[in-house]
Amino acid sequence: MSALLDIDRVGMSYVSGTLLARRVVRAVDDLSLRLEAGRPEIVAIIGESGSGKTTLARMILNLATPTDGVIRFRGTDVAKIRSNHARADFMRQVQPIFQNPFEAFNPLKRVDRYLFMSARRLADARGAEVDALADRALHQVGLSLAELRGRFPHELSGGQLQRAAIARALISAPKLIVADEPVSMVDASLRMSIVNLFRSLRDELHVSIVYITHDLATAYYISDRVLIMQRGRAVESGAAREVLANPQHPYSRLLKASVLSPEDAGKPTTAANT
Repeated sequence: MSALLDIDRVGMSYVSGTLLARRVVRAVDDLSLRLEAGRPEIVAIIGESGSGKTTLARMILNLATPTDGVIRFRGTDVAKIRSNHARADFMRQVQPIFQNPFEAFNPLKRVDRYLFMSARRLADARGAEVDALADRALHQVGLSLAELRGRFPHELSGGQLQRAAIARALISAPKLIVADEPVSMVDASLRMSIVNLFRSLRDELHVSIVYITHDLATAYYISDRVLIMQRGRAVESGAAREVLANPQHPYSRLLKASVLSPEDAGKPTTAANT
């Protein structure tokens, strides 16, 4: 089976400190991960703040270039995507969902405008097809164009706005979504509805999702596989329920001990308190 995403011994270094006291920091170090084409799955990248998981997400999205190693999407080295045509094609197939939905939308612009722009630029839609694509994507996340038309971000709840961000990502029918802490800014009562939506995207639309999180409970609940990062390195990986139910690495065990038991992750009360 060919790879949808192949992360091959990737590293990212940057220089930190002052001119007189500089040091090289390895944000990501010798990390590998492979997602197969034709087998949609949710892979959770778990770690505390500073573990390198967001840096990894940026490299997958081609927003940062690895210092070493290579990231391939459907066989193409992501860092070598240069032309506007190639970048547009990559963006159609790989879409981001960011942490704070209120930062993903300009407060002075109507939310529906973003969906219309995505339909035109990434799906080559014109005329009535623009509205139809936007409305279809919104229905896939439990909203409708009638609900959002003409409304500004502040007129929507955090949950509605995050769903609109997910709908925007779906317009181009991507093969891969990179979701960076997508429920951390959402009210606890809405977290389970968002993570259940990700499961539906995998099962019904056959979209693979790289789910960046520090939340073991939701990772246990929705993920097929997990990769646990500490200080830029992968310290443990494997089937989600096996790793999180019985972690082997000391850091993994520490993460598990710091939250409620992942065996209760499917319960709304657990997700609300993580």
